Amino acid sequence: MKIQSHKDRVDALISQIWKSGYLTISRKYGKYLPSPKPIGEFEIDVLAKYKRKYIIGLIINEKDLADPKFLSKLSYLSSRNTKYTNEKVTLLLGVSIQNEYQVKEIIAKLPEENRRQIKTYQVAASL
Repeated sequence: MKIQSHKDRVDALISQIWKSGYLTISRKYGKYLPSPKPIGEFEIDVLAKYKRKYIIGLIINEKDLADPKFLSKLSYLSSRNTKYTNEKVTLLLGVSIQNEYQVKEIIAKLPEENRRQIKTYQVAASL
């Protein structure tokens, strides 16, 4: 398996978001789009929109899994609502094959209403 940079993993996550019909509003490492603003105190990689639905994209690596605030980060981001329509915002996590089991264990610790808003997508391993 080829080891990819964080930028390549963000690109793979964006292509998955596009396949779902979403349009990218902001992204990290973008040439024409601005970088997404932090949500709360947490950095995100992608913000996309389809009609009135929003999606937050986040790349997960080993460093994130070792962070003690990671569970609170997932809980906070998965409980977000839109400002005016109060719609739930989906959280799409890009995880490597090696980390997928650990991420699913962490997601299982969250409340049910937060778990329903989280989707995972496999991306290649990080550096």
